[in-house]
Amino acid sequence: MTRVVGTNARRADGDDKVRGAAVYGMDHGHTGTLQARLLRAPVPAGRIRRLDTTRAAALPGVHAIITAADVPDTTSGWILKDQPMFAREEIRYIGEPLAAVAADSLEQAEAAVAAIELEIDPLEPLTDMDAALADGARLIHPAWESYPMAAPGPRGGNVAWESTLDRGDVDAAFAAAHLVVEDEYTTQRQHQSPIEPHAAVGRFEGGRYVVHSPAQFPFLVRDRLAEWLGIAPSKVRVVVTTIGGGFGGKIDAMLEPFVCVLARRTGRAVRLVNTRSEELQTAGPRENARIRIRTAVGANGEILGQEADTLSDNGAYSGEIVACAAVPGLVFGGTYRVAAARYRTRVIYTNTAPTAAFRGVNGPYAMFALEQHLDHIAAELGMDRRELRLRNVVKAGEAIANGQVLADAVFDEGFARVEEIAPWATETAPADGRKVLRGKGIGAVTWLTNPGPGGATVKINEDGTAGVICAGAEIGTGAVAAGLRQIVAEELGLTPDDVIILAADTDAGTYDGGAQGSRTLFSLGNAAVQASAQVREQLLEVAANLLEASVADLELADGHVQVAGSPGARVALAAVAQHALYTAGPISATGRHITPPVQFDSGCLAGALFTGFATPTYHVHSAEVEVDPDTGKVTILRYVVAQDVGRAINPQQVEGQIHGGVLQGVGYALYEDLRVVDGATVDHSLESYRLPTVFEAPPIDIVLLDNPWPDGPYGAKGAGEPSVIPVAAVIASAVSDAIGKPIRNLPITPFDVLAALREDGPTEGSTR
Repeated sequence: MTRVVGTNARRADGDDKVRGAAVYGMDHGHTGTLQARLLRAPVPAGRIRRLDTTRAAALPGVHAIITAADVPDTTSGWILKDQPMFAREEIRYIGEPLAAVAADSLEQAEAAVAAIELEIDPLEPLTDMDAALADGARLIHPAWESYPMAAPGPRGGNVAWESTLDRGDVDAAFAAAHLVVEDEYTTQRQHQSPIEPHAAVGRFEGGRYVVHSPAQFPFLVRDRLAEWLGIAPSKVRVVVTTIGGGFGGKIDAMLEPFVCVLARRTGRAVRLVNTRSEELQTAGPRENARIRIRTAVGANGEILGQEADTLSDNGAYSGEIVACAAVPGLVFGGTYRVAAARYRTRVIYTNTAPTAAFRGVNGPYAMFALEQHLDHIAAELGMDRRELRLRNVVKAGEAIANGQVLADAVFDEGFARVEEIAPWATETAPADGRKVLRGKGIGAVTWLTNPGPGGATVKINEDGTAGVICAGAEIGTGAVAAGLRQIVAEELGLTPDDVIILAADTDAGTYDGGAQGSRTLFSLGNAAVQASAQVREQLLEVAANLLEASVADLELADGHVQVAGSPGARVALAAVAQHALYTAGPISATGRHITPPVQFDSGCLAGALFTGFATPTYHVHSAEVEVDPDTGKVTILRYVVAQDVGRAINPQQVEGQIHGGVLQGVGYALYEDLRVVDGATVDHSLESYRLPTVFEAPPIDIVLLDNPWPDGPYGAKGAGEPSVIPVAAVIASAVSDAIGKPIRNLPITPFDVLAALREDGPTEGSTR
C-alpha cells in the first residue's frame, strides 16, 4: 500500500483558487440579494442625542433600516459579554455600528446611510491605556459589573481582565541576585490584512437564520448571533464559504448579525461587505501593548527570579484578548528556567476600536520583550547571548513557571540544528566593501496546540470514495484541504483524491473549536482517525462475507479490501459499500476529540483561561541582518527556523505556513503599524499601512524537528501558528547587535535606527 501521510499531497482547493474559480465570502450571493451598509460612529466617545432614519428610509431602493431599537437589548462576547450589536445610548469607538441599511444597490444603501440624521453629545475620550488607568478616569463601561461572563475572572473599572502567575519566592530571589536588570518595551497594533475583507450574506427561511460567511469558527459565530438576537443557537445555521485569509481576524462574528436582522425584516437575502477602510478601522487588529520586565540573575547567568507587568489594549469591547490574558506570563516563564516568577497582565478598556486575535495571540510582543531583555542581561554580564540562552533553556522533563513539566522539549536539538545552518560565531562582511553594519539574533519559544473539542464523520460512498463531514474551516493552511484528506486516505487505503471533504456547516458538522491556534488538523485529524477505524471495521466485516475470509486476514489497500498476502483475492470498496446497503446498512462512523487538560500548579494562576501549553511545540529562530548607517534601512540577509511539528503530515504545507508566518513577523518587526491618533485610525488603505511584500521576504532555511506526540494523529502537533511568534524578537536582537544600541519599541523603522545610532550614552551590544 502506498503511504500518503508524510508526503506532499496536493490540496483539494488548489485548482479553483489558482484559476480564480473559488467563490469567496464576498463573492457569495443569490438572485435578488439586497446590498447593505452600516452607519458607523464618527467620534470615539459620546452619547446619542438623536438618531432619525425617517428621511433615509424614504429614499429610492431602500427596503429596511435597523438600529438598536430594532434588536434585543443584549450584549455578547466570547468570555466577557460586554458588546452590544448597535451602540444603544453611548458610543465607545470610532466606527461603532449605529444603524444598518438594506437597499437594491450599494449606491442606494450608501445614500441612505448619508441621509440618516445623527446628533451626538461628545464625551472626553480615553484613547490610550494610561488615560484609562489614571486616577478618577471616566468609566468606559459604567455598568461593567452587570455584564455576563462565560468564566469568572478578576476585573474592575477600566481593567477588563487581569491574569496573574505567582510562583516561588520572588522577593528572596531579587534579594540574593548578583545582578538585577529592568526594562520597558512597547509594541504597536498590527492588522491581519487578509486579501478578502469581512463579508456575510444572510437569509431568513423556515423560521431560521442562514448565514454564509468566511468564518474561522462557525460555531462561535452561531452562538454570538443567538446571544445578540435572543434566540436558541439551533435557530442559526452558519455555512462557511471559501475564506480569503483570516489569520485570527475572522474567528468571531462581525457583520453576520446585521444581515440576519435585515434579511428577516425584508424577506430577502442581504449581503454586507466591509470596505478596506472599514477593515483597517474596525476589524479587530492585534493589540498594542506595554511590558515592564525585571529579572534577578546569578553571576553565572542563571535566572533566579523574574517579574513582569503587561498592559494590553482591549479597545472598547472584549474579544479574544481577554481569553488569552495569561499567555504573556506563559511565554515569559515557559522557555527558560525561572526559579521564581511573578507575572501580571491587565487588559485595558480604551475608546478605540476593539482589538482581537491575530496569529499567535499575545505571544509575539511577549517574546520580543523577553528576548531583548535577555540580550540586555547578557551585555551586563559580558556573556555571549546564545550561551546565556543555552544555560537557561528548559530541558526535557523540567518544569516551567506554572509547574507544567515539558516532557518532550527539544530545544537542544533546535539550537544545534540552527547552528549547523548558520554558525553563531561566523562573521561575514559584504563582498562589495560597502560600509554597513551587520548583526545576528537568536531566540526560542514554547507554544501550544490550541485545545478544544472537535468531531468528524467519515462515510464510504457507493462508488468507493470516502466523504468527511466536519465543521473545520479551511483557512488556507491546507489542514483540511490536504492534511485531513491524507489522514483519512491513509487509514482507509485510498488516495487523497478519493477523499471528499464537505464544506463546513454548523447544521451538518459536529461542534468544532474553530480554525485557530494550530488546532484544526490536530483535533479533526484525531477525530478522523477514530471515525476511520470504525469505518474500517465495518468494511472488513462486510468484505469478509464476500471474500469468504476471516476479518483478521483482511486489509485495506488501493481502494480494495484484500486478503493479506494474496493480492488477487480482493474486492473493490465500491462493491463492499453497495453490498453493505442491503446487508449491514450504509457504512459511516463519527469520531470525536478533546485535548486532555494540562497538568500544572493550580495555585499559582488567577484569571487564566489558558493555564499551560497544551500539546507543546518548541521553536528556535535566528536572523542575520544588515543595517545601512546612512539611511537606517534594515535588510534581512538570512533567516533560520527550527520548528517542532511533532510529525509533518504534509511537509510542503508546513513549510508554506512557516514562510507565511515569518513574513508576517517581518511586517510586525519592521513595517506594520496601525496608527491610532485621538481614537481615530490613521491608516485607511494598504497604501499607507505598509505590508511586507515578496521583495521584503528574506531567504528562509527550515528544519522540521521530528518529535512525534503520542496523542496526535500520526504524531502530529499544531504547526500553522507559531512561526510568527519569534520573528520580531530575533530581528530586533540582530538589529540591536548591528547598531550596538537597544531596541525597545516596534516597529523598527529607519527613523528609529538613525535616532538610535545618533543617540549618545551606553550601549547594550553583545560580546558575541
